[in-house]
Amino acid sequence: MGKFNINHFICRSDNYGVIISDKNSGLTASIDAPDAEIIDQELKRNDLKLTHLFITHKHLDHIEGIEYLKDKYGCTVIGPEKEKDEIPLLDITVIDEEYIDFSGSPIKIIATPGHTLGHIIYHFEQDNLLFAGDTLFLMGCGRVFEGTHRQMFESLEKIKKLSPDTTIYCGHEYSLANAKFVASILPDNNNIKKRLHEIELLRNKNKHTLPTLLNDELKTNLFLMSDNPSLKKKLDMSDATEEEIFSELRTKKDNF
Repeated sequence: MGKFNINHFICRSDNYGVIISDKNSGLTASIDAPDAEIIDQELKRNDLKLTHLFITHKHLDHIEGIEYLKDKYGCTVIGPEKEKDEIPLLDITVIDEEYIDFSGSPIKIIATPGHTLGHIIYHFEQDNLLFAGDTLFLMGCGRVFEGTHRQMFESLEKIKKLSPDTTIYCGHEYSLANAKFVASILPDNNNIKKRLHEIELLRNKNKHTLPTLLNDELKTNLFLMSDNPSLKKKLDMSDATEEEIFSELRTKKDNF
């Protein structure tokens, strides 16, 4: 077991709230602030006091609870420098490859533009934890709203380089729809078939599919498999670049 307790839960319709706390120091962070009331309930239920808010990006369903939580707990709010004018009450702004400390654990900030231009993710290097916001999902990736397909491809390439045993927490429960899309592209892939079945069983019982392991994503998430020969052949794009494969997949997913 690691030094942190991690509690994740659904809020709003399909957002994940995530609370990470150090058993010894009592330092407690929420990853984003989708719903202040539910986050507050979870803090009370676990007898925790919020000390930090780590914000990944500016979309309302990730920041709406900041003001309430800041007012109640006086927590330190950390978020992307590039979106500081659109995220309220930021105490600290961070940039790509900057390190911050949380209870003795170094957190590397990784800029992942694509979903928004200023999106960042939080990599707890010593603990093999990644809080990926809306950049990476289980068997999927975020929609490209502000950036370009190239930016999102390059952002995902950064994640691919992390240790395969990295545990990843994502911003939404989109797994079933993502898995169905992936299976529609590579229906004969045994890893994908098996994972779709597992996800269907979990969701039928209304259970969470997250967190996920990077190693599992490398085998079943098409957006991390742009170099896969079977995928290139299936798309009839054997001579395409990895970036072109990614772009084709993202366009297909947008219309799925």
